[in-house]
Amino acid sequence: MGRIKVNMTLDAQIADEARALGLNMSRLAEAAIEQAAKAERNRLWRQQNAGALETYEAEIAGEGPALARYRSF
Repeated sequence: MGRIKVNMTLDAQIADEARALGLNMSRLAEAAIEQAAKAERNRLWRQQNAGALETYEAEIAGEGPALARYRSF
């Protein structure tokens, strides 16, 4: 996917330190945003599917895992 320019406001001291250390602030910000977006997508999925997950957990607690009787370990 292509890249776009965005404007961001950072604490001046943090930006100065990043420059002094030779860090690529754009790539760091991109990675942090990607990680935050993934965490939020996961949180929303768990929230939207909470009922199904609770039902499945109750089923496993009551009946055990599917095909458990066929396991040899």
